[in-house]
Order: sequence, then C-alpha cells, then structure tokens
Amino acid sequence: MSDLRLQHLDKIYDNKVQAVYDFNLDVRNGELIVLVGPSGCGKSTTLRMVAGLEDISAGNLIIDGKDVTKMPPKDRDIAMVFQNYALYGHMTIYENMAFSLMLRKENKNEIHQKVMAAAEILDLTTQLNKKPNQLSGGQRQRVAMGRAIVRTPKVFLFDEPLSNLDAKLRSATRREILLLHKRLKATMLYVTHDQTEALTLADRIVCMSMGHVQQVGTPLELYDTPANLFVATFIGLPPMNMFDVEIKNGQAVCDAFAVDLSADDKQMLARYEGRTVVLGVRPENVVEGGKIVVNVFSNENLGQTTLVNGVVGNHKVTCKFRDWCNYKPGDNVSVSFNKMHFFDKETTDAIRM
Repeated sequence: MSDLRLQHLDKIYDNKVQAVYDFNLDVRNGELIVLVGPSGCGKSTTLRMVAGLEDISAGNLIIDGKDVTKMPPKDRDIAMVFQNYALYGHMTIYENMAFSLMLRKENKNEIHQKVMAAAEILDLTTQLNKKPNQLSGGQRQRVAMGRAIVRTPKVFLFDEPLSNLDAKLRSATRREILLLHKRLKATMLYVTHDQTEALTLADRIVCMSMGHVQQVGTPLELYDTPANLFVATFIGLPPMNMFDVEIKNGQAVCDAFAVDLSADDKQMLARYEGRTVVLGVRPENVVEGGKIVVNVFSNENLGQTTLVNGVVGNHKVTCKFRDWCNYKPGDNVSVSFNKMHFFDKETTDAIRM
C-alpha cells in the first residue's frame, strides 16, 4: 500500500462555482482517513478528484511519491467502492469480482486465486455462482469491496458505501470494513455524512463544510477539542448544547444561569471579560445535581442511558444521563456542567490557552 498527498487542491466547475478550496492532506501508508460533513460540503468531489473522475482545477495529487494529477483513472492504481455497488447484473459474483482482472488479461489461475482469497476474507465463497439480485444489500456491498480487493490497488476509495443499507446492516458492514482495513493494512480514503461511521472507522477524520476543511484529527481530538463551532455541533450525537454567555467576574453568565469558571478557564477567558462568548456543553457533561434548572419536555429511555430534553430559561438543552430516568413533561431537574467548551462569537473558533 502507499501514502497519498493532496496538495492545495481546488475544484472549480465551468459555471465558476467552487466546490473545494485549498484542500491539504497527507495520508500515511496504511491509514484510514474519513472525510465527513453535510451534503454539498465537497467531500465526494474531493474523493472523485483523487479517483480521477473529476479534473483537479489547481493543486497536486501524489500517490506513492508520484504526481498523478493529470493521469487518467486507469493509471492511478486506485480502486473505488460506490454507494450503489455498481455490479453487473448479468454476471455471477465470481465474474463481477474477476472482471477488472480479466480486462487486464491476467493469467486465469492468478485471477482464480485472487478471487477466492477475497471471497474468503469477505465470507462470499458460497455466493460466487449467484447473481447480484440474489444477494442482500450487505452481501452486494461485500462483493463491491471484493472487486476492489482483487486488484491490490495502492489506495482504496469508499464513497458512502453504507448509505443504502438499513441500520443493522450498516453496523455489521462497518465492522467488516474495519476488520478488512486491519487485515489488509490498506491505505483508505472513506467519505460519509454519518458521524458514527467517521468516529468508529477513522484513524483520522477530515471534517468539511462548504468546501473548506474545518479540522483534521483523531476521532477523540475532534470530539474533545473541536476547532470551531461547526465541528463542535456536527461531531457528537446528540449535538453539543450552546449558550451565549457573558464573561463577568469569574463567571459565565446568561439570562437563565451563572456558572463559576475554573482557574484555567478564568485565565483563558481573561481577554473576554465583559464580552459575550459561546459556551458549549455536550449532553453527557450535563449532570444531575446543581443550581441550573432544566424544565423537561421529553424523556427518552435508551437502555443504560436516558436523553432528557428541556429548556433552561429560553435555551433548549439536551441532557444524557447514565441511568434510566422517568422524568415527565413539566418536571424540573437541577443540573450542573462538568466540562465546558468556549468559542469566540465572532470568529466561531474555539478559545484556547
């Protein structure tokens, strides 16, 4: 497998609409990178530029030390797995997996060995004589992955491969992709709008919005130390609670509550004294017991946890409690915040020391 470098990539269409701005990323050999963001953020366009399915308007694409910016897709030694499987309905599963090797005119014995090895990895050995319409969605997606594996490409590309599967199949296939990555030690670039996929699969995540990279980091880095308000609200489910607060005399104050700042937070926020910032609190960091009163409007039991939705003054808030709770609409719950994030209201960037 190989490393992959995306250097200052831009994508500008003929109608002058720019879809990707100055995209920079170094993917290490064997790394699984997930591009995540809402629809229209430029993540699939970036993947298609890597695949050669979209022209690169500016910048360079380097695969295994070789500039492939102007190369056609067939010469880039990449394999792509699409969300709609892109299987040939008239061919058997074996023929689908072998097709690209047959086009290369590889030796029949070598083709057979590669197909059987991929089929064993993906638990498809009993399905090889069937047609795609005889398989489940999850099995068809495994066939699409098998077709990529047999080519032993330098880079694997995945374009929202789980979006057509139901929740149970998505979870199972996600595990299979993770195991496949570990087994093949493959360099992979994976696109999704689903943050659960991003958090569970990625070695590192690239979070995008409106064509711009917002943050690159490990799943824990994006979750625990979001770079800005967009990342803070996009990563994490339920999303982070947000409050406009004034920094005043060692407290963060809004119309409904005032919370004391830690010594570190006081130092970090000293330059914001008397100014309004955005306070962010993840639902699991809202804990029972404290001076802040949440007026409940719904209680969602999820087994070992409960989502309690309510309002604090005029602010909606979601609490994620570890225990099974039975709060009713109209109940008041006293809470406190055990971890807080702060963001500059004008720039939306996270406030750091």
